[in-house]
Amino acid sequence: MTETGDRSAHITVLMTAEEIAARNTVLAAEIVAEMGRAPLIIPVLKGSFIFAADLLRALHDAGAAPDMDFISLSSYGAGTRSLGEVKIVRDTEVPIKGRDVLLVDDILESGRTLAFAKDLMMARGAKSVRTCVLLHKKDKQAVDITPDFTGFDCPDRFVIGYGMDVAHAYRQLPFVGYLEE
Repeated sequence: MTETGDRSAHITVLMTAEEIAARNTVLAAEIVAEMGRAPLIIPVLKGSFIFAADLLRALHDAGAAPDMDFISLSSYGAGTRSLGEVKIVRDTEVPIKGRDVLLVDDILESGRTLAFAKDLMMARGAKSVRTCVLLHKKDKQAVDITPDFTGFDCPDRFVIGYGMDVAHAYRQLPFVGYLEE
């Protein structure tokens, strides 16, 4: 399926809004079964904000009542390639010590951002830290980290939509796709 955006580029859809919603329901059930009803959910912003919101609603539907905080990390800047260095842009506010933490991220590509966040939560005394990613690019990893929960395997494309962007554009799309020049 192809859609024309307002930026004169064609977008090929990889995962539809319906496919993502169905997968979020399954992920929520898996998370509740493994982590219980009250994990501390920490989305890694900005890219994961739509996924995290939908996953939180799916967790509610699955009987969970999680707590939530946010962390904003950056390794891209305004470009399309990871800079290799992870910076904390906005830190969490709630205490981490003794909590079962679920880090939620949009995409596991190099693995640097998620590994950084996981190490940070463990250093802060989390009881456990698990990871949930919407997309996993297995062939692009530079760091050895395996997500505990994965929405979809992702082809080697720079993806947009469902919170993910290119130079701050296309986050609002209800699906995941890629630009065709």
